[in-house]
Amino acid sequence: MLLSRYLGMTPHQVRFEYTVAGKPHLAPSQGERLLRFNLTHSGELLLIAVTDGRALGIDVEEVRNDIDVGEIAAHFFSPNEQRDLATLSGPRRIDAFFECWTRKEAYVKARGEGLSLPLDQFDVSLLPGESARLIETRPDSAEARRWQLEALSVADGYKAALAVEGKGWALQCVDWPAGRRL
Repeated sequence: MLLSRYLGMTPHQVRFEYTVAGKPHLAPSQGERLLRFNLTHSGELLLIAVTDGRALGIDVEEVRNDIDVGEIAAHFFSPNEQRDLATLSGPRRIDAFFECWTRKEAYVKARGEGLSLPLDQFDVSLLPGESARLIETRPDSAEARRWQLEALSVADGYKAALAVEGKGWALQCVDWPAGRRL
């Protein structure tokens, strides 16, 4: 419904195609506008991001205390991220883990390659007080400069991030009340 509004057509007219990695995108027959979109959900939240001509990825996670963040980080985070996470404890460690996870997921989703892009092949910021950013990408270090990460403040008990290709864009957030129709 949301994409149909951007495209000026009915929801039933919107057609999708999928990349080899399974990322949905609008079919070329949807007009000249090059809308890109991504969505994510966790717990009670659903987030949708839309751009005009820029690759993007979005992720939201409900913060949980019942997982072993050190164990997960050891398998998926880069050595630099593991080191930074190890400097924290308690709730700050949990928050940093979810900041890192959502930033990594947003970037992977923006690239559209799924988990064929190993999560330990790039570094994102995660320490409290740090701005969201893609710090380093391997093996192509120039790749990090192509992307901008944003931490999103969505709701208590959740962490969210957005990755968008390029610079010079403005973020506009709209809170859609539950039960309200488009």
